[in-house]
This record gives sequence, C-alpha cells and structure tokens, in this order.
Amino acid sequence: MSNRLLYLDLETAPCTSYTWQGKHEVDVIDFVEEGYILTFAYKFQGEKVKGYTLDDFKGNKKKLVEKLHEVLSQAEVLVAHNGKNFDFKWANRAFIIYGLKPPTPTKQIDTLSIARSKFNFNSNHLTDLGKLLGVGQKTETGGFELWKACMAGDKKAFKKMLLYNKNDVELLEKVYNKLVPWMTNYPITEVGMFCPKCGGDVQFRGGYVSKTRIGKRFQCKVCGSWGISNKYYRQPIEEYVK
Repeated sequence: MSNRLLYLDLETAPCTSYTWQGKHEVDVIDFVEEGYILTFAYKFQGEKVKGYTLDDFKGNKKKLVEKLHEVLSQAEVLVAHNGKNFDFKWANRAFIIYGLKPPTPTKQIDTLSIARSKFNFNSNHLTDLGKLLGVGQKTETGGFELWKACMAGDKKAFKKMLLYNKNDVELLEKVYNKLVPWMTNYPITEVGMFCPKCGGDVQFRGGYVSKTRIGKRFQCKVCGSWGISNKYYRQPIEEYVK
C-alpha cells in the first residue's frame, strides 16, 4: 500500500475560566488558562499503537506538541473520528501557538463524516459505532476526575489516560475498516495493483470513461471497495470499454 496512513486521537484539558453564571449557562468573564493537549496516541497502518503524555515531557507542553508535529509529518493520510472539528484543528492550534510551521500536508479522513454521510445510525459516537459494528468499544475512564487528576500532574492518571487514548486509536482503526469501503471520495495518492484503502488485492472489472477521467474500474477482494485506476491511462480508449 503506497499511502502512509496514520490513525490519531488527542485527549485535551479544558479551558479554565471565570464565570458569573450557572453550570450550563456560561458567560465567560476571562480565561485563566487555555486548553492544552494532555496525551496523544497514534498508529501507522500495519504497526503497533504508540502514544505520549505531557508527563513524558515533565509537563513541558511545547515538547509534547513538537513530538506530535514530528509524528504527523511522517503521514500521507490522516484518520480521526470527528477529526475535522476536533483533532485536526486542535493540532493546528497547538502548532501555531508554539511557533511551529505547518507539518507535511496530509489527506484527511474523518470517520464521523463517513458515518453521517453514508448511513442513518442512531448514534455516530465512536463507542456506539464500535458496539453496533461488532468491533469493540471505548474503555471506562471514571469520568472527568481522570482529566482533573492529569491536570494536577498525577502520574498514575496519565498512565490510565494513555491506555484509554490508545484503546480509542485501536477502536478507530477497526471502525475505519468497516466504514471505508463505503467511502466514495477516498484521497488516493497512487493506484497500482493493490487497494488504496486497505492494501488488499484488487480485481479489475471493466473500463470507466467520463468527461474528465478515463481508467479501469476495480473492486478490492478484501474490503470490497470500488475505485477507478488511472494506471492504464495510455492505452487506447477502446480498451476501457470492453
């Protein structure tokens, strides 16, 4: 498989602020501290899941962000659940705050967007999708107390948070593998004799001709995905329509 595909999940601390209002009717007077990244976990396809915590860098937020930047710069395709509204933007925010340049450009896939656009699930939360599709669910954290303990620098809490974070990445990969065959706008970087989505063998099934594209239609023997390959674009057009 040509794509360097990376699964990513961030765990963050909330903003600390002053308010006059009640718990659910918040009018912020001032921010005491901006939110920041507590841990991040990631997995390159075909490799083991890894991760880092703020505690690994002795509380140095910039060092953790620099490590995240280093990891993302090795990817070609980036996968996250709700990545468009959370993980991808949080990472960019951290990079610009600490004076880092944009990492190597990646194609981005949001499994939440696939779930919403292709299906009518009762819930699109990662854990609910995992249970419904039979691939697992999130681990229990004990609630917000874990986040508060991490913010207080509790080493045991950081270890527990990282385990939770890593499990999310493993669940993300499994949910992705279930959803991605249904994705029609996959960001292909190169098509050869293998499926760009899962790396499986493909079977070519006739030609494809449109006003803007000529190629051969294929279906993956492993995940069932359909796609169009430009590999044989130099052949006469008659070859594609047999």
